[in-house]
Amino acid sequence: MRKILLPYLLMLCSPVLGSESLPLQWASEGTQMVIVTTADWQDPAGQLQTFERRQGQWRSIGQGFPVSIGKNGSGWGLGLHEPQDGGPVKVEGDGKAPAGIFRIGLAFGQPATIATSLTYQQMTADDWCIDVNDSPLYNRIVSTRDLGTEAIQGSTEPMRRDIHNGDHLYKKGFVIAHNPENRPKGGSCIFAHLWRSTGAATAGCTAMTEPDMDRLMLWLNQNRNPVFVLLPENEYVRLKTQWQLPELISKN
Repeated sequence: MRKILLPYLLMLCSPVLGSESLPLQWASEGTQMVIVTTADWQDPAGQLQTFERRQGQWRSIGQGFPVSIGKNGSGWGLGLHEPQDGGPVKVEGDGKAPAGIFRIGLAFGQPATIATSLTYQQMTADDWCIDVNDSPLYNRIVSTRDLGTEAIQGSTEPMRRDIHNGDHLYKKGFVIAHNPENRPKGGSCIFAHLWRSTGAATAGCTAMTEPDMDRLMLWLNQNRNPVFVLLPENEYVRLKTQWQLPELISKN
């Protein structure tokens, strides 16, 4: 297996942090936060804003911009947050984006290099993310060069969609580390990537224009422990104090 993929695989295999280490640790140690909010659980459209922690305070960075999420809205995912009561729950194949707070992992794409301070891997035709519930490799990016074609049997997530699917959704993107324990049926292969067309919803990822992705990737830095937050607006209000989230900037 290529060494550059190993940190992502280890991250996905690692246990969820204990409750004492959940969002409050990231509010104090992480210094970059990407936030997506939607009108409600059913809304497939969102607004993305970015924040940096400076001198103990979260400060807005740059302009917010529209994104699309799952075609069926969002549901509670598995990440750095404790389980929540109320609201739908994300499962494999439901067309929902995972809600909660998550690590930002590996950056990936078609080019040999991309302007980002995230760990980056150029993908090839051999690279797949496994979305097969009963696979021992569920929710992991693997290469058939390392594991053989048997490892990807049944998977529908090639990392070079331009080669296998004829589109460029994964030309540039990064991993949203949902379901880090790789629980079967918990939801897999959640990314930020380019959108198919303006506002087009996804199967559960967060999508945006290429210029917005370029600016976001340039800003993100793995050494600053970036996290990704996705919440409906009412849940954001409910959890803002508990999770020490920043004050959002009005779209008006």
